[in-house]
Amino acid sequence: MSTQSVRVVRHPDGVVELRLEDPGRGNALDLPTAEALRAATAEVAADPGGAVLLRAAGATFCVGGDLRAFAGRGEETGAYVHAVATAAHAAVRALYELPVPLVTAVRGAAAGGGIGLALVGDMVLAARSARFRLAYTAMGLTPDCGATWLLPRLVGPRLATDLVLTNRVLTGDEAERLGLVSRAVEDGEVDEAAYRTAAELAGGAGEALRAAKRLLRDKAAGEGLGRHLDEEARLIAGLAGSGEAQARMTAFLAPRARARVGSGQSAPSSPESVS
Repeated sequence: MSTQSVRVVRHPDGVVELRLEDPGRGNALDLPTAEALRAATAEVAADPGGAVLLRAAGATFCVGGDLRAFAGRGEETGAYVHAVATAAHAAVRALYELPVPLVTAVRGAAAGGGIGLALVGDMVLAARSARFRLAYTAMGLTPDCGATWLLPRLVGPRLATDLVLTNRVLTGDEAERLGLVSRAVEDGEVDEAAYRTAAELAGGAGEALRAAKRLLRDKAAGEGLGRHLDEEARLIAGLAGSGEAQARMTAFLAPRARARVGSGQSAPSSPESVS
C-alpha cells in the first residue's frame, strides 16, 4: 500500500515495514495523514509477517499534530482534533495489538503524538541525538496517542508526570538511561540497527515470540489501552477549541511564519508539533 504520507513495504525476510513518508512536514499528523496511517496499520495488522518495523523518512521521526491544521478553525477545532486523534488512536491500538514483535526506529524529533507512535514498539531504538518532548501542555492541550498510558508503565508515575507537565526534552541517550527506549545507537546507524533487529526477530521462533509477547502484554495491561485512548481523544478535543489553546497555538506559530517570510520562503508548509 502507498499513500502520499505513509507506505507499507514487505521485505522477503519477513519484515513488514511501516514508513512515515512526509519529511517536508516533519511527518506531522493532520487528518489525511492520520487516516492514511490508520489504513496502513490495518493493512499491516491483517498480515504482519514475522516482525514489523516502524520508521520515518527524513531527519524527523514525527513532530506530532500539525498545529497549522488545528489553529484558526474556531468552533470546528474540537471536532477536527477529535477526528485526527481518533484516526491516530486506531493506528496506535493496531500497532500495540500486533501479534508479532514491533520495532520502532527514532531519529530526530519525536514530539506530541510522535511520542506515542515511537513508544508503542516492543523494542525502541533511538539515535543518540534524538529528541523526545511531550509539548502538549505548552499548547494548552492534554496528551494523546497513548502517551499517558505508556509513559507511567515505562518510566513510572513520578517521571511520567514530570515529562508531561514540564515538557522537558530528553535525548536518545537520556531516554535509554531512563528506560523510555530499549537502546540508543549512533545517529548514522539507527535505521540499519532497527532493521537488523526486526529481521532477526522475523527469523526467530515465531510461535514462541508471539506467545511471549502476549504474556508480557497481559501482565502490563491494567486499564485497557483502548478505553484510555478514547478518553485522551475526548480531552484533547475538548481543549483544542478553547480560547487559551487557540491563542497558544497562534502565538507559537507566528514567529515561525515571520521567520520564513523574512528569509524569502514561500507560505509556510511545515507543521509544528503537538498531537
